[in-house]
Amino acid sequence: MSSGLTPVFSKDACPPAGPYSQAIKAAGQVFVAGQIPADSNGQLVTGSIAEKTEQCCKNLEAILKAAGSEISKVVKCGVFLSDMKHFAEMNGEYEKWFTHKPARTCVAVRELPKGVDVEIEAIAIQ
Repeated sequence: MSSGLTPVFSKDACPPAGPYSQAIKAAGQVFVAGQIPADSNGQLVTGSIAEKTEQCCKNLEAILKAAGSEISKVVKCGVFLSDMKHFAEMNGEYEKWFTHKPARTCVAVRELPKGVDVEIEAIAIQ
Protein backbone atom coordinates (compact mmCIF):
# COMPACT_ATOMS: atom_id res chain seq x y z
CA MET A 1 0.00 0.00 0.00
CA SER A 2 1.27 3.45 -0.78
CA SER A 3 0.29 4.65 2.71
CA GLY A 4 3.08 2.59 4.28
CA LEU A 5 0.53 0.22 5.81
CA THR A 6 0.81 -3.43 4.84
CA PRO A 7 -1.98 -5.88 5.67
CA VAL A 8 -0.91 -9.29 6.96
CA PHE A 9 -2.76 -12.57 6.44
CA SER A 10 -1.89 -16.06 7.67
CA LYS A 11 -3.82 -19.10 6.50
CA ASP A 12 -2.66 -20.77 9.74
CA ALA A 13 -4.71 -18.47 11.99
CA CYS A 14 -8.39 -17.77 12.48
CA PRO A 15 -9.73 -15.72 9.56
CA PRO A 16 -11.02 -12.24 10.44
CA ALA A 17 -14.62 -12.24 11.67
CA GLY A 18 -15.29 -8.85 10.10
CA PRO A 19 -13.95 -6.16 7.79
CA TYR A 20 -10.43 -5.92 9.21
CA SER A 21 -6.95 -7.37 8.72
CA GLN A 22 -5.40 -10.01 10.96
CA ALA A 23 -2.56 -7.51 11.37
CA ILE A 24 -1.09 -4.37 9.84
CA LYS A 25 2.62 -3.69 9.46
CA ALA A 26 3.56 -0.03 9.82
CA ALA A 27 6.69 1.90 10.83
CA GLY A 28 8.62 -1.25 11.77
CA GLN A 29 5.84 -2.56 13.98
CA VAL A 30 3.16 -5.22 13.67
CA PHE A 31 -0.29 -4.46 15.08
CA VAL A 32 -2.15 -7.76 15.50
CA ALA A 33 -5.93 -7.66 15.78
CA GLY A 34 -7.56 -9.39 18.72
CA GLN A 35 -7.41 -13.15 18.34
CA ILE A 36 -10.20 -15.34 19.61
CA PRO A 37 -9.91 -19.07 20.36
CA ALA A 38 -10.79 -20.29 16.88
CA ASP A 39 -8.76 -22.44 14.49
CA SER A 40 -7.71 -21.66 10.93
CA ASN A 41 -11.15 -22.74 9.69
CA GLY A 42 -12.86 -20.34 12.07
CA GLN A 43 -14.10 -23.15 14.33
CA LEU A 44 -14.26 -22.16 18.00
CA VAL A 45 -12.06 -24.16 20.36
CA THR A 46 -13.91 -25.67 23.30
CA GLY A 47 -12.46 -26.68 26.64
CA SER A 48 -10.74 -24.85 29.45
CA ILE A 49 -9.69 -21.21 29.53
CA ALA A 50 -6.10 -22.47 29.27
CA GLU A 51 -6.92 -24.32 26.03
CA LYS A 52 -8.72 -21.27 24.66
CA THR A 53 -5.83 -18.99 25.61
CA GLU A 54 -3.43 -21.40 23.91
CA GLN A 55 -5.40 -21.14 20.65
CA CYS A 56 -5.36 -17.33 20.84
CA CYS A 57 -1.57 -17.48 21.24
CA LYS A 58 -1.19 -19.98 18.37
CA ASN A 59 -3.09 -17.53 16.16
CA LEU A 60 -0.88 -14.64 17.29
CA GLU A 61 2.23 -16.72 16.59
CA ALA A 62 1.08 -17.62 13.05
CA ILE A 63 0.18 -14.03 12.20
CA LEU A 64 3.43 -12.65 13.60
CA LYS A 65 5.38 -15.22 11.57
CA ALA A 66 3.53 -14.16 8.41
CA ALA A 67 4.49 -10.57 9.24
CA GLY A 68 8.18 -11.43 9.65
CA SER A 69 8.10 -11.16 13.43
CA GLU A 70 7.63 -13.54 16.37
CA ILE A 71 6.18 -13.85 19.86
CA SER A 72 9.51 -12.86 21.46
CA LYS A 73 9.26 -9.47 19.72
CA VAL A 74 5.88 -8.58 21.22
CA VAL A 75 6.12 -5.36 23.23
CA LYS A 76 2.48 -4.98 24.32
CA CYS A 77 -0.54 -7.25 24.70
CA GLY A 78 -4.16 -6.60 25.43
CA VAL A 79 -6.14 -9.41 27.02
CA PHE A 80 -9.91 -9.31 27.18
CA LEU A 81 -11.79 -11.74 29.42
CA SER A 82 -15.51 -12.39 29.76
CA ASP A 83 -15.02 -12.64 33.54
CA MET A 84 -12.08 -12.02 35.87
CA LYS A 85 -12.65 -15.46 37.35
CA HIS A 86 -10.63 -16.66 34.32
CA PHE A 87 -7.63 -14.45 35.17
CA ALA A 88 -5.45 -17.01 36.99
CA GLU A 89 -6.04 -19.82 34.49
CA MET A 90 -5.44 -17.51 31.52
CA ASN A 91 -2.19 -16.30 33.13
CA GLY A 92 -1.01 -19.89 33.58
CA GLU A 93 -1.09 -20.46 29.82
CA TYR A 94 -0.17 -16.90 28.80
CA GLU A 95 3.13 -16.96 30.69
CA LYS A 96 4.25 -20.03 28.69
CA TRP A 97 4.04 -17.96 25.49
CA PHE A 98 5.28 -14.59 26.72
CA THR A 99 8.31 -15.51 28.82
CA HIS A 100 9.87 -12.10 28.14
CA LYS A 101 6.91 -10.42 29.90
CA PRO A 102 5.83 -7.67 27.49
CA ALA A 103 3.71 -4.80 28.79
CA ARG A 104 0.09 -5.88 29.12
CA THR A 105 -3.43 -4.74 29.82
CA CYS A 106 -6.06 -7.21 30.99
CA VAL A 107 -9.70 -6.24 31.36
CA ALA A 108 -13.01 -7.98 31.81
CA VAL A 109 -15.63 -6.97 29.27
CA ARG A 110 -19.35 -7.58 29.10
CA GLU A 111 -19.18 -9.59 25.89
CA LEU A 112 -16.67 -10.73 23.25
CA PRO A 113 -17.21 -11.67 19.58
CA LYS A 114 -18.93 -15.02 19.03
CA GLY A 115 -19.49 -15.35 22.80
CA VAL A 116 -15.88 -16.37 23.53
CA ASP A 117 -14.30 -16.01 26.98
CA VAL A 118 -10.86 -14.68 25.94
CA GLU A 119 -9.36 -12.50 23.20
CA ILE A 120 -5.73 -11.36 22.89
CA GLU A 121 -4.24 -8.59 20.74
CA ALA A 122 -0.57 -7.66 20.39
CA ILE A 123 1.91 -5.11 19.12
CA ALA A 124 5.34 -6.38 18.07
CA ILE A 125 8.45 -5.05 16.40
CA GLN A 126 9.55 -6.56 13.12
